[in-house]
Amino acid sequence: MTERQTETAGEFDFGEFQRQIIAEFRDNKGKVGGMFEGASIVLLTTVGARSGLRRTSPLAYLEIDGQPLVVASAAGAPNNPSWYHNIRKNPMVTVETGTSTFEAIAAVPQGEERDRLFAAVVEADPGFGEYQARIDRVIPVVTLHRVDPAPGYGAQPGTWRLSCREP
Repeated sequence: MTERQTETAGEFDFGEFQRQIIAEFRDNKGKVGGMFEGASIVLLTTVGARSGLRRTSPLAYLEIDGQPLVVASAAGAPNNPSWYHNIRKNPMVTVETGTSTFEAIAAVPQGEERDRLFAAVVEADPGFGEYQARIDRVIPVVTLHRVDPAPGYGAQPGTWRLSCREP
């Protein structure tokens, strides 16, 4: 086995599992099969909080009232996922939908806004409610605010604008 493969008898290599999903997603314009067939998924690329390296994670993707978002559920794990720690340090992310790729700023709503969004998430996908019910931490909702080049300027540094909608 290579350094990237840590699978041994009885161990699951989560990193390899994610790499396979990422490859399938990119090869099939955002479509994946198996347990995620038909699911709305994005690839979220963050900058590692400690390493400074770019890290890509396949995540469930939802739009609530037109607001794109992802949920830091980690499938109901007791700790927040690594990508969530990364966006807390550096909120600039790259989002791949399968048909488009864009830069965004990730934000973490708090209080009533988080609760409102999470309730809508659970209504759209009850599995997130099941995750929340079995853990003590509050599962964060992460909104993605697209950053586009300003008209007429292309993608030159300093020419970006933030596209946000009011709640």
